[in-house]
Amino acid sequence: MKKIGLLILALLLSPLFYSVNVAAGQDMRSQKETRNTEAYLNREVRHELIQIPWYSVFDILQYRVNGNEVTLMGQVVQPIIKSEAENAVKHIEVVEKVINQIEVLPTSPMDDQIRRAEYRAIYSQPTLFRYGVGNLQSIHIIVKNGHVDLEGNVDNEKDRDVAVVAAKTVPNVFSVESHLTIGESK
Repeated sequence: MKKIGLLILALLLSPLFYSVNVAAGQDMRSQKETRNTEAYLNREVRHELIQIPWYSVFDILQYRVNGNEVTLMGQVVQPIIKSEAENAVKHIEVVEKVINQIEVLPTSPMDDQIRRAEYRAIYSQPTLFRYGVGNLQSIHIIVKNGHVDLEGNVDNEKDRDVAVVAAKTVPNVFSVESHLTIGESK
Protein backbone atom coordinates (compact mmCIF):
# COMPACT_ATOMS: atom_id res chain seq x y z
CA MET A 1 0.00 0.00 0.00
CA LYS A 2 2.88 2.34 0.85
CA LYS A 3 4.55 1.51 -2.46
CA ILE A 4 1.41 2.34 -4.39
CA GLY A 5 1.10 5.67 -2.57
CA LEU A 6 4.72 6.53 -3.34
CA LEU A 7 4.23 5.51 -6.96
CA ILE A 8 1.14 7.72 -7.27
CA LEU A 9 2.98 10.59 -5.59
CA ALA A 10 5.94 10.15 -7.96
CA LEU A 11 3.63 10.10 -10.99
CA LEU A 12 1.87 13.25 -9.80
CA LEU A 13 5.12 15.11 -9.15
CA SER A 14 6.99 13.98 -12.28
CA PRO A 15 5.56 16.74 -14.54
CA LEU A 16 6.73 19.30 -11.98
CA PHE A 17 10.29 17.92 -11.95
CA TYR A 18 10.28 17.65 -15.73
CA SER A 19 9.23 21.30 -16.14
CA VAL A 20 11.92 22.47 -13.68
CA ASN A 21 14.58 20.52 -15.61
CA VAL A 22 13.32 21.86 -18.95
CA ALA A 23 13.30 25.44 -17.60
CA ALA A 24 16.84 25.01 -16.26
CA GLY A 25 17.97 23.60 -19.61
CA GLN A 26 16.36 26.48 -21.49
CA ASP A 27 17.97 29.00 -19.14
CA MET A 28 21.40 27.44 -19.74
CA ARG A 29 20.79 27.49 -23.52
CA SER A 30 19.70 31.12 -23.31
CA GLN A 31 22.90 32.08 -21.45
CA LYS A 32 25.01 30.18 -23.98
CA GLU A 33 23.21 31.86 -26.90
CA THR A 34 23.78 35.29 -25.29
CA ARG A 35 27.50 34.54 -24.91
CA ASN A 36 27.65 33.33 -28.53
CA THR A 37 25.81 36.46 -29.70
CA GLU A 38 28.18 38.72 -27.77
CA ALA A 39 31.24 36.89 -29.12
CA TYR A 40 29.83 37.19 -32.65
CA LEU A 41 29.07 40.88 -32.10
CA ASN A 42 32.54 41.59 -30.73
CA ARG A 43 34.10 40.11 -33.87
CA GLU A 44 31.70 41.86 -36.24
CA VAL A 45 31.88 45.28 -34.57
CA ARG A 46 35.68 45.23 -34.61
CA HIS A 47 35.65 44.12 -38.25
CA GLU A 48 33.28 46.93 -39.25
CA LEU A 49 35.13 49.64 -37.33
CA ILE A 50 38.59 48.87 -38.74
CA GLN A 51 37.18 49.08 -42.26
CA ILE A 52 36.10 52.71 -41.96
CA PRO A 53 38.15 54.43 -44.68
CA TRP A 54 38.98 57.61 -42.72
CA TYR A 55 39.97 55.80 -39.50
CA SER A 56 43.61 56.65 -38.81
CA VAL A 57 46.40 56.58 -36.27
CA PHE A 58 45.01 59.88 -34.89
CA ASP A 59 41.65 58.30 -33.95
CA ILE A 60 40.71 55.65 -31.43
CA LEU A 61 37.48 53.68 -31.75
CA GLN A 62 36.42 51.50 -28.84
CA TYR A 63 33.21 49.64 -28.09
CA ARG A 64 31.36 47.61 -25.49
CA VAL A 65 28.84 44.87 -26.27
CA ASN A 66 26.02 44.12 -23.86
CA GLY A 67 23.60 41.56 -25.29
CA ASN A 68 22.40 43.02 -28.59
CA GLU A 69 23.36 46.57 -27.60
CA VAL A 70 26.63 48.19 -28.71
CA THR A 71 28.13 51.29 -27.08
CA LEU A 72 30.68 53.13 -29.24
CA MET A 73 33.37 55.18 -27.49
CA GLY A 74 36.63 56.85 -28.39
CA GLN A 75 37.88 60.03 -29.99
CA VAL A 76 38.09 60.98 -33.65
CA VAL A 77 39.46 63.91 -35.64
CA GLN A 78 36.79 63.95 -38.36
CA PRO A 79 33.03 63.98 -37.58
CA ILE A 80 32.35 61.65 -40.50
CA ILE A 81 34.17 58.84 -38.67
CA LYS A 82 31.68 59.11 -35.79
CA SER A 83 28.68 58.81 -38.09
CA GLU A 84 30.30 56.11 -40.26
CA ALA A 85 31.08 54.03 -37.16
CA GLU A 86 27.47 54.22 -35.97
CA ASN A 87 26.08 53.38 -39.43
CA ALA A 88 28.46 50.46 -39.87
CA VAL A 89 27.52 48.93 -36.51
CA LYS A 90 23.76 49.54 -36.98
CA HIS A 91 23.81 47.32 -40.06
CA ILE A 92 25.12 44.26 -38.22
CA GLU A 93 22.30 41.73 -38.26
CA VAL A 94 21.72 41.15 -34.52
CA VAL A 95 22.36 44.72 -33.27
CA GLU A 96 19.22 46.17 -31.72
CA LYS A 97 20.61 49.42 -30.32
CA VAL A 98 23.72 51.56 -30.84
CA ILE A 99 24.75 54.17 -28.29
CA ASN A 100 27.26 56.54 -29.90
CA GLN A 101 29.51 58.20 -27.31
CA ILE A 102 32.39 58.91 -29.70
CA GLU A 103 33.92 62.34 -29.10
CA VAL A 104 34.86 64.50 -32.08
CA LEU A 105 38.09 66.30 -31.20
CA PRO A 106 38.14 70.10 -31.57
CA THR A 107 39.66 71.54 -34.74
CA SER A 108 43.05 73.07 -34.02
CA PRO A 109 46.01 73.81 -36.31
CA MET A 110 48.30 73.50 -33.27
CA ASP A 111 46.93 70.02 -32.44
CA ASP A 112 47.37 69.02 -36.10
CA GLN A 113 51.01 70.12 -35.93
CA ILE A 114 51.49 68.13 -32.70
CA ARG A 115 49.89 65.04 -34.30
CA ARG A 116 52.35 65.09 -37.19
CA ALA A 117 55.33 65.70 -34.89
CA GLU A 118 54.23 62.90 -32.53
CA TYR A 119 53.83 60.51 -35.43
CA ARG A 120 57.36 61.25 -36.64
CA ALA A 121 58.82 61.04 -33.12
CA ILE A 122 57.17 57.71 -32.28
CA TYR A 123 57.26 55.81 -35.56
CA SER A 124 60.82 56.87 -36.43
CA GLN A 125 62.12 54.94 -33.40
CA PRO A 126 63.85 51.74 -34.59
CA THR A 127 62.07 49.61 -31.96
CA LEU A 128 58.65 51.11 -32.80
CA PHE A 129 58.88 51.24 -36.59
CA ARG A 130 57.18 47.84 -36.94
CA TYR A 131 54.02 49.14 -35.21
CA GLY A 132 53.49 51.61 -38.05
CA VAL A 133 53.71 49.12 -40.91
CA GLY A 134 50.45 48.34 -42.71
CA ASN A 135 47.07 50.00 -42.65
CA LEU A 136 46.33 49.66 -38.94
CA GLN A 137 49.00 51.16 -36.72
CA SER A 138 48.92 49.76 -33.19
CA ILE A 139 49.89 52.96 -31.41
CA HIS A 140 47.19 55.63 -31.75
CA ILE A 141 48.08 59.25 -31.05
CA ILE A 142 45.17 61.25 -29.65
CA VAL A 143 45.80 65.00 -29.30
CA LYS A 144 43.31 67.29 -27.62
CA ASN A 145 44.19 70.89 -26.76
CA GLY A 146 47.91 70.14 -26.60
CA HIS A 147 47.50 67.03 -24.42
CA VAL A 148 48.59 63.69 -25.90
CA ASP A 149 47.14 60.26 -25.08
CA LEU A 150 48.79 57.17 -26.48
CA GLU A 151 46.25 54.39 -27.05
CA GLY A 152 46.59 50.91 -28.44
CA ASN A 153 48.78 47.92 -28.01
CA VAL A 154 52.50 47.09 -27.90
CA ASP A 155 54.36 43.81 -27.44
CA ASN A 156 56.29 44.66 -24.29
CA GLU A 157 57.02 47.21 -21.58
CA LYS A 158 60.19 48.44 -23.27
CA ASP A 159 58.25 49.42 -26.41
CA ARG A 160 55.66 51.22 -24.29
CA ASP A 161 58.40 53.15 -22.47
CA VAL A 162 60.15 54.08 -25.73
CA ALA A 163 56.86 55.38 -27.16
CA VAL A 164 56.20 57.53 -24.08
CA VAL A 165 59.73 58.96 -24.03
CA ALA A 166 59.54 59.73 -27.77
CA ALA A 167 56.14 61.40 -27.33
CA LYS A 168 57.50 63.59 -24.54
CA THR A 169 60.25 64.98 -26.79
CA VAL A 170 57.76 66.82 -29.02
CA PRO A 171 57.65 70.59 -28.36
CA ASN A 172 54.42 72.44 -27.44
CA VAL A 173 52.90 69.39 -25.72
CA PHE A 174 51.37 70.05 -22.31
CA SER A 175 51.20 66.40 -21.19
CA VAL A 176 51.63 62.85 -22.42
CA GLU A 177 49.58 60.01 -20.97
CA SER A 178 49.97 56.38 -21.91
CA HIS A 179 47.03 53.99 -22.17
CA LEU A 180 49.07 51.46 -24.13
CA THR A 181 48.36 47.86 -23.23
CA ILE A 182 50.96 45.14 -23.43
CA GLY A 183 50.36 42.01 -25.43
CA GLU A 184 46.55 42.18 -25.69
CA SER A 185 45.20 42.91 -29.09
CA LYS A 186 41.54 43.46 -29.68
